[in-house]
Amino acid sequence: QVQLVESGGGLVQPGGSLKLSCAASGSIFSIYAMSWYRQAPGKQRELVAAITSGGRVIYGDSVKGRFTISRDNAKNTVYLQLNSLKPEDTAVYYCKVVTDYGDSWGQGTQVTVSS
Repeated sequence: QVQLVESGGGLVQPGGSLKLSCAASGSIFSIYAMSWYRQAPGKQRELVAAITSGGRVIYGDSVKGRFTISRDNAKNTVYLQLNSLKPEDTAVYYCKVVTDYGDSWGQGTQVTVSS
Protein backbone atom coordinates (compact mmCIF):
# COMPACT_ATOMS: atom_id res chain seq x y z
CA GLN A 1 0.00 0.00 0.00
CA VAL A 2 1.11 3.52 -0.83
CA GLN A 3 -0.01 6.65 1.01
CA LEU A 4 0.34 10.12 -0.47
CA VAL A 5 0.22 13.34 1.53
CA GLU A 6 -0.08 16.61 -0.38
CA SER A 7 0.54 20.08 0.95
CA GLY A 8 1.13 23.63 -0.20
CA GLY A 9 -2.18 24.70 -1.67
CA GLY A 10 -3.93 27.93 -0.79
CA LEU A 11 -5.22 31.29 -1.94
CA VAL A 12 -2.91 33.45 -4.02
CA GLN A 13 -3.31 36.58 -6.11
CA PRO A 14 -2.88 36.52 -9.89
CA GLY A 15 0.80 36.58 -10.76
CA GLY A 16 1.74 34.94 -7.49
CA SER A 17 3.47 31.66 -6.74
CA LEU A 18 2.91 28.49 -4.76
CA LYS A 19 4.84 25.29 -4.24
CA LEU A 20 3.02 22.00 -3.84
CA SER A 21 4.54 18.90 -2.28
CA CYS A 22 3.46 15.28 -2.34
CA ALA A 23 5.21 12.75 -0.12
CA ALA A 24 4.79 9.03 -0.68
CA SER A 25 5.10 6.47 2.09
CA GLY A 26 4.35 2.81 2.68
CA SER A 27 5.71 -0.39 1.23
CA ILE A 28 7.46 1.26 -1.68
CA PHE A 29 10.15 -0.58 -3.58
CA SER A 30 10.23 1.54 -6.69
CA ILE A 31 8.49 4.71 -7.77
CA TYR A 32 8.30 5.15 -11.48
CA ALA A 33 6.50 8.19 -12.80
CA MET A 34 5.27 10.94 -10.49
CA SER A 35 2.79 13.46 -11.74
CA TRP A 36 0.37 16.25 -10.94
CA TYR A 37 -3.16 16.56 -12.26
CA ARG A 38 -5.79 19.18 -11.62
CA GLN A 39 -9.55 19.37 -11.79
CA ALA A 40 -11.52 22.57 -11.93
CA PRO A 41 -15.26 22.69 -11.15
CA GLY A 42 -17.27 21.28 -14.03
CA LYS A 43 -14.18 20.18 -15.93
CA GLN A 44 -12.36 16.90 -16.46
CA ARG A 45 -9.20 16.10 -14.61
CA GLU A 46 -6.18 17.07 -16.71
CA LEU A 47 -2.47 16.36 -16.61
CA VAL A 48 -0.41 19.29 -15.39
CA ALA A 49 3.08 17.77 -15.33
CA ALA A 50 4.84 14.45 -14.99
CA ILE A 51 8.38 13.31 -14.25
CA THR A 52 9.89 9.87 -14.75
CA SER A 53 12.34 8.13 -12.45
CA GLY A 54 15.07 9.20 -14.86
CA GLY A 55 14.08 12.85 -14.70
CA ARG A 56 12.28 13.20 -18.02
CA VAL A 57 9.47 15.75 -17.73
CA ILE A 58 6.37 16.68 -19.66
CA TYR A 59 3.97 19.57 -19.12
CA GLY A 60 0.46 20.40 -20.12
CA ASP A 61 0.32 23.12 -22.76
CA SER A 62 -1.44 25.59 -20.47
CA VAL A 63 1.33 25.54 -17.84
CA LYS A 64 4.49 25.34 -19.94
CA GLY A 65 6.98 27.99 -18.94
CA ARG A 66 5.14 28.75 -15.67
CA PHE A 67 5.14 25.52 -13.67
CA THR A 68 8.09 23.31 -12.80
CA ILE A 69 7.92 19.72 -11.59
CA SER A 70 10.76 18.11 -9.65
CA ARG A 71 11.29 15.11 -7.41
CA ASP A 72 13.50 14.04 -4.54
CA ASN A 73 13.94 10.30 -4.84
CA ALA A 74 15.56 10.00 -1.42
CA LYS A 75 12.42 11.47 0.15
CA ASN A 76 9.90 9.87 -2.24
CA THR A 77 8.55 13.36 -2.81
CA VAL A 78 7.40 15.23 -5.89
CA TYR A 79 7.08 18.99 -6.05
CA LEU A 80 5.26 21.42 -8.29
CA GLN A 81 6.39 25.02 -8.40
CA LEU A 82 3.58 27.22 -9.69
CA ASN A 83 4.61 30.68 -10.93
CA SER A 84 2.75 33.46 -12.73
CA LEU A 85 -0.52 32.03 -11.54
CA LYS A 86 -3.72 32.90 -13.36
CA PRO A 87 -7.36 32.66 -12.23
CA GLU A 88 -7.80 29.78 -14.67
CA ASP A 89 -5.26 27.78 -12.67
CA THR A 90 -7.81 27.53 -9.88
CA ALA A 91 -8.48 23.84 -9.27
CA VAL A 92 -7.92 20.94 -6.94
CA TYR A 93 -4.44 19.59 -7.61
CA TYR A 94 -3.80 15.86 -7.23
CA CYS A 95 -0.55 13.98 -7.26
CA LYS A 96 -0.25 10.51 -8.69
CA VAL A 97 2.59 8.03 -8.40
CA VAL A 98 3.16 4.80 -10.24
CA THR A 99 4.76 2.03 -8.19
CA ASP A 100 4.90 -1.73 -8.23
CA TYR A 101 1.36 -1.61 -6.81
CA GLY A 102 0.06 0.46 -9.72
CA ASP A 103 -1.36 3.99 -9.59
CA SER A 104 -1.89 5.79 -6.30
CA TRP A 105 -3.59 9.17 -5.93
CA GLY A 106 -3.34 11.85 -3.30
CA GLN A 107 -6.38 13.41 -1.64
CA GLY A 108 -5.97 16.70 -3.49
CA THR A 109 -5.05 20.21 -2.44
CA GLN A 110 -7.01 23.32 -3.40
CA VAL A 111 -5.30 26.12 -5.31
CA THR A 112 -7.33 29.30 -5.69
CA VAL A 113 -6.06 32.23 -7.73
CA SER A 114 -8.08 35.34 -7.09
CA SER A 115 -7.67 39.01 -6.28
